[in-house]
Amino acid sequence: MAIQPLADPAISPEDIYLFHEGNLHHSYRILGAQPATQDHRQGYRFTVWAPNAKEVGLALDRNDWKGEQAPLYKIPDSGFWTRFFPEISEGTLYKFRILTEDGTELLKADPYAFHAEVRPRTASITSSIQGYKWNDGAWRRKQRAVYNKPLHIYEMHIGTWKRKEDGSLYSYREIADLLVPYLLEMKYTHVEMMPLSEHPYDLSWGYQSTGFFAPTSRFGGPQDLMYLVDTLHQAGIGVLLDWVPAHFAKDAHGLRLFDGTPLFEYADPLLAEKPGWGTLSFDYSKPEVRSFLISNALYWMEMYHFDGLRVDAVTSMLRLDFEKHSGQFRPNADGGLENKEAVAFLQQLNETIFKYYPYALMMAEESSAWPMVTSPVDVGGLGFNYKWNMGWMNDTLDYMKTDFHDRPSKHHLLTFPVVYSFSENYVLPLSHDEVVHGKKSLLDKMPGSYEQKFDGMRAFLGYFMTFPGKKLLFMGGEFGQFIEWKDEDELDWFLLDYDSHRKLHKFERDLSELYLSEKALWELDHSLDGYEWITPDDHGQSVISYVRKGKKPADTLLVLVNFQPVKRERYRIGVMRPGMYAEVLNSDHPDYGGSGILNDMQIATEKIPFHGHPHSLEIVLPPLSVVILKKNTRRKTDETVNEVASVRPKALKNTNKTTAKSKRGKQA
Repeated sequence: MAIQPLADPAISPEDIYLFHEGNLHHSYRILGAQPATQDHRQGYRFTVWAPNAKEVGLALDRNDWKGEQAPLYKIPDSGFWTRFFPEISEGTLYKFRILTEDGTELLKADPYAFHAEVRPRTASITSSIQGYKWNDGAWRRKQRAVYNKPLHIYEMHIGTWKRKEDGSLYSYREIADLLVPYLLEMKYTHVEMMPLSEHPYDLSWGYQSTGFFAPTSRFGGPQDLMYLVDTLHQAGIGVLLDWVPAHFAKDAHGLRLFDGTPLFEYADPLLAEKPGWGTLSFDYSKPEVRSFLISNALYWMEMYHFDGLRVDAVTSMLRLDFEKHSGQFRPNADGGLENKEAVAFLQQLNETIFKYYPYALMMAEESSAWPMVTSPVDVGGLGFNYKWNMGWMNDTLDYMKTDFHDRPSKHHLLTFPVVYSFSENYVLPLSHDEVVHGKKSLLDKMPGSYEQKFDGMRAFLGYFMTFPGKKLLFMGGEFGQFIEWKDEDELDWFLLDYDSHRKLHKFERDLSELYLSEKALWELDHSLDGYEWITPDDHGQSVISYVRKGKKPADTLLVLVNFQPVKRERYRIGVMRPGMYAEVLNSDHPDYGGSGILNDMQIATEKIPFHGHPHSLEIVLPPLSVVILKKNTRRKTDETVNEVASVRPKALKNTNKTTAKSKRGKQA
C-alpha cells in the first residue's frame, strides 16, 4: 500500500470530514482529475474515493493501461487515494486501476470525470471546465419564482431532434443555431433536455449513466455544452436537465463494485437491484453517496448554468417494492414499504439546491400518490417546487384514445383530475414516455378518420394548455409526428410539407402565444381561485366548459371543449358578468386545418339564468374543438367588429363566420 507523502498536497482534512458527513456540496472541485501546479510543474492531481481497495493506480494509454506503474497514495484513515502527476495535459485518456482485497484487478472510469470517450470506448479524459466566458448574466439576474408566471417546456432528445443529411449528429454548438430560432418561433419558455450524463448505450436515452459528471461526448466537449446553454439563455429561454439519481448502469467500467465492494450501491441485492431496468440503486444511507449526488446536482447548475432539474424516477427511490414482485424487495425496519433513506436524501437535496439557487426549478417525476412532494421540508414535505401530474396525464390520454361512442362513460377522466389539481404544484407532462414502446404518437392516439385525428389533436392541445398547471410537451407533438418517437432517427420534419401537419404546427404556435399573453392561464395556476367549472357534467355530449381566472376579473377566460365529432348548435353556458364576449381562439379555424365553424365576432349575453348565474350566452361548438372566449372590457355596448376583434390573436382577426367545410390539404 502506498502511503500519502506529506509533500504531496491533497484533499484537506475539512473536505474529508464533510464528504463523510454527506455535506461536501462541491466535491467535484476536489475529486477526480483536477488541473494543478506543484513545484512549478503543471499537471493534474487525481483523487478518488476507494476505501476498500488494496492498491489504486493511474492507468493511461501511455503506460499501456498498467496502473501499477503509476500508483496513487492512500491518505490514512480517509478512504481517499491521491497523487499529482506532472506533464499530464488536457485530453489525456485515463482510468483508475484498482486492486481489490481478493487480488482482482479492475479498470474503472473516474466517477468525477468531466469528459469521456465516445461510446463504445470507455476511458475518462482529463478536461478543464474552467475558463468559459459566459454571456448570460442578464438572464440569471432576472430569475424569479415561476409560480405565477408562464412555464411552457419543450422536452427534447438532442440526438434525435434533428440530424445532418448523412445521419450524423449535430454538436452542441451546431444545434444551438437550429434550436434557438425554433424555440423562439414556437414561443416556448424553457427547453428540457433528456439526460446528458455519459452513458454507454444510446437506446437508454441517457437514463443509465456511467459518467455522472461528464456531459456525453456524442455532441462535443464540456465547453460546447456551455455554449449551447449560454446561447439559449441569451435568447431568453430557460434550460432544464433531466437528472437521474435513482440508479446507475452495471457496466464494468462504471460505479458497480467500484473498489471491489458495493460502494455506491446497496450491499443488500434486495435493495440494490432494479430488476425491471437491469440497473442498481444508489445507497442513500451512505453520506458519501449523498455528497456525490448532491454535488452532481449542483455541478450542472454551477458549471453549466442549468436553471433546474427534472428528477427522474422518484417513485422508484421512495418505494422499496417499486416494480418488484414478492421476494424481490425488503421492507424497512418498521415493516413499511417506504425507503426512509431516500426520503431523507431528497429532502437534503432540495434544501441544499434552494440554499444555493433559490429560484431553481426542481421537478419530481413521481407517479404515485406520495403526499407533500412539493411541500417544504420543515413541514414534512420532500421539498420539490414542482411535481409532474402523472394522474392527469394517464387519465387524459386514456380518455383521448377512447372511441367516440365510449367517451360518455369515461367522462369522469376529465373531471376527477380537478379534484387534486391544487394539492401540489403541478406540471402537466406530455413526455417522451407516452410516445414510445407501442403507445403510439399523440396524434395517432386520437380515434377516428385522418381529419378527425387532427381535429381531436387540436382540441386536446387546447385542453392541455388551458387546464391548471405548467406545461411540458415532447418534441414532435407540436406538428403531429404521426408514428411514435423513433429513438434512433430524427423527427419526421418532412411532415411539415403537408397541409394538415403544417396547420397543426401553426395552431400550436398560436396557442403558445395565447398562453403567454393571457394571465388567466398561469397567474393562479396553483390556486382554486384560478379555476371554476361551468359544465362538468355534460357527459352525454362529451363537452366540458370552465373558467380560468387571473388576479384581475378582466383577465377571465371561458373555455369550452367538444370531444365529439358532432357540431353543437346553440350551446348555452352561464356567465357571471354580462356584456360582449369574443373568441380569442377557435381550433376549427381554417388556418389550423378546421372546417371554419366560428362564432360571431361579438357575442352578447342574455338575461337568461343558467348554471346558477343570472346571465348566459349561446355559441356554436364545432366538432372536436376547443373554443376560448373573453369578455370585451369596453364600457360601450355598441363596439364595432374591429374593436371586439382586438382581443383576438392575429390568426383569428378579420375573419368571418362560416359553416363551409374548408378544403383539406395534402395528406401524408
